[in-house]
Amino acid sequence: MLESLVVEVVLRKLGPKPGRPVVGRLVRAPRRGAVVVIEFPDGLHEYVTTPVRRILRVAGAEVYYLQTTNSRYRLEVRRAQASTGESLVR
Repeated sequence: MLESLVVEVVLRKLGPKPGRPVVGRLVRAPRRGAVVVIEFPDGLHEYVTTPVRRILRVAGAEVYYLQTTNSRYRLEVRRAQASTGESLVR
């Protein structure tokens, strides 16, 4: 039986008008063509991006740069608890 991957992240919008950092739990690993969903700590609200077009990873760090249809983001993994050995990006 596979256990779920619990990843706490910080998502920061990049560009001329950066927004507030979004801190929460990544619902599923980012994939090309799919939206990124981050659940807030209250468990009632979510932050949803537009579909991902490109994913870049910084070597040696748990930092990812995501380009979506409308924006660019920096996704930083704060804490990951995985017993299955899954990678964040597939």
